Amino acid sequence: MDVEANKAKQIINDNNNDCAKVNSNSTIDDSIPHSSLSVDTALPFPLMSPRIIELCKDLFRKWAKLDDSCFSVETVSGGITNLLLKVSVKEESGDNVAVTVRLYGPNTEYVIDRERELQAIKYLSAAGFGAKLLGVFGNGMVQSFINARTLTPLDMRKPKLAAEIAKQLCRFHQVEIPGPKEPQLWVDMFKFFEKASALRFEDPDKQRIYETISFKEVHKEATQLKELTELFSGPVVFAHNDLLSGNLMLNDEQDKLYIIDFEYGSYNYRGFDIGNHFNEYAGYECDYSLYPSKEEQYHFLRHYLQPEKPYEVSEKDLEDLYVEANTFRQGYLRLILIILVISSGGTTNTRSRRRSASPLHSLTYRDLEQYKIVHCLSSMA
Repeated sequence: MDVEANKAKQIINDNNNDCAKVNSNSTIDDSIPHSSLSVDTALPFPLMSPRIIELCKDLFRKWAKLDDSCFSVETVSGGITNLLLKVSVKEESGDNVAVTVRLYGPNTEYVIDRERELQAIKYLSAAGFGAKLLGVFGNGMVQSFINARTLTPLDMRKPKLAAEIAKQLCRFHQVEIPGPKEPQLWVDMFKFFEKASALRFEDPDKQRIYETISFKEVHKEATQLKELTELFSGPVVFAHNDLLSGNLMLNDEQDKLYIIDFEYGSYNYRGFDIGNHFNEYAGYECDYSLYPSKEEQYHFLRHYLQPEKPYEVSEKDLEDLYVEANTFRQGYLRLILIILVISSGGTTNTRSRRRSASPLHSLTYRDLEQYKIVHCLSSMA
């Protein structure tokens, strides 16, 4: 067990020994403390910091009587949906410990199932993934602090790191989470589509941009992709669904990689999770000229399919997973478009997104149609 895990376990054990409050919610372990307090994410940092300290004292009884001067709060880079804060504490024993406080972003409840997230954390943490859950509160959670740096999009394409990400993703997909196992891609996409297509904006400029989006075209393409992906026999797994560089951390000294943040996690198509990750090579600027080449994808897929013997993977298995991932990649782009419309006031338009989402190395819809025909013929033979 690593240092962070030991510290996390000690915090929980100390809390239990002090008879701290525990959460009666069945989705998480009864030993996890909870607080009814919430912290306003709109507060300026100088006003937020005392609230964070108050929250930590309320959650962890062993810290309740410490002077506020024993705490220091700082922001952590890497959060997109959430505000991340590092809280360092000097305990009565003289030990210095650190935790991460995650404050949920406003309106994230529309796209994130927090109950599902808390349940997933329990099982994924037990399998060695992510930070340990230490406590929950009104609008966030407290987790163990991971002493590592967040990756950049360029890091992800380095052969050694790409291989390690692939190996860990393979292991991640083998974790069993209790509950319904139906893939959520199309459920979520059409749910978001309903919300996005019914929006109205008070700002006339935003409304004008919004009206340039052809939701009829988006719906048609989403339906075609759904029909196409139903031809694949790729497995349904518990997927991360958001494997961008910000959700990957590396401790350079220990050469240890961490997959973190499971708020979008759900059962989903294996190809979707892999295709989603490949899209993230484009970075936050969505520069799809950075989408991985077929050679780079094959390198990743070899280590995903056979982590211990990557060069024994057959060409057929590689090609099948390559096509599977790139098919679902298109579904991911449509999903992102719809979410962007909801979250950013309609500032993304379908046509520009469509043009930028056609990198040199991606499969075209015609390619996928041809693949579908070949597979149909093969199944009839």
